[in-house]
Amino acid sequence: MTPSPETGVRDTAVYNLAPGSVARGQNFFVQWIEGDAPFAAQSAREMLLLLPESGARVRVGAAAAQSVPGRSVCVLPAGDVEVTCETGGRAVLLASSRADLAPGVSINENDYATPDARIVGSDAGYARTRGNGELQVIRIDDIVPPADKPRLKMLQSDTLSINWVEYQDARDRSKLSPHSHANFEQGSLAIAGHFVHHLRVHWGPDANQWREDQHLEAGPASLIAIPVQMIHTTEGVGDGRHLLIDVFSPPRDDFISKGWVANAGDYARS
Repeated sequence: MTPSPETGVRDTAVYNLAPGSVARGQNFFVQWIEGDAPFAAQSAREMLLLLPESGARVRVGAAAAQSVPGRSVCVLPAGDVEVTCETGGRAVLLASSRADLAPGVSINENDYATPDARIVGSDAGYARTRGNGELQVIRIDDIVPPADKPRLKMLQSDTLSINWVEYQDARDRSKLSPHSHANFEQGSLAIAGHFVHHLRVHWGPDANQWREDQHLEAGPASLIAIPVQMIHTTEGVGDGRHLLIDVFSPPRDDFISKGWVANAGDYARS
């Protein structure tokens, strides 16, 4: 999808993720995993494994597999990994690079036929300073959010950061948070619940180039990669549990500097 000549904002869409399928941003890949068959992956950088409900067996390199509980995030070291979900379980693998993926395998590959030069590269990131080469398991319920931001549960790897946003029932429509980003994309991965992604493009001086607002519905197992300069906010709608994972690459320097990233102490700027 090409950017508008007036706004510089490309079109976007919500992509549904079937088991095993991959969607991407310019700097990240998201793979949805279901079933109890072993799943292998490989990356030159750390990956993040999300286990939103049930656990999994995780093997790193030639080491023995470890049992990892549900409601956790694994920071996987660079190299080969193998994941086996518990029966009926599901997981999501996030990476900034995937050497094992065939070219063009992402379901939204055409969105990135022309890279956006404004997006900072994923390697402009961080280096691990402790526990290097080890499987790191972080229980999401052990993370204490900032007092003034109760839904902010942020983690990072060397090239990624995520925000685990979870709440019950519909989001308060009087407290949405429209904003935009100048030099990075935001991936919004819906895992549980139903959402509406509200999108707006800045108006330029030529009214012939103005674009209508979009309100895109998104169910579980879906991803939208929100372009640079796109004003956006996401509203959870309906009853029940809502779980949305915001994905960034490289890691969010601004949130790290504010002390909002739970495992930032494991990294230093490289």
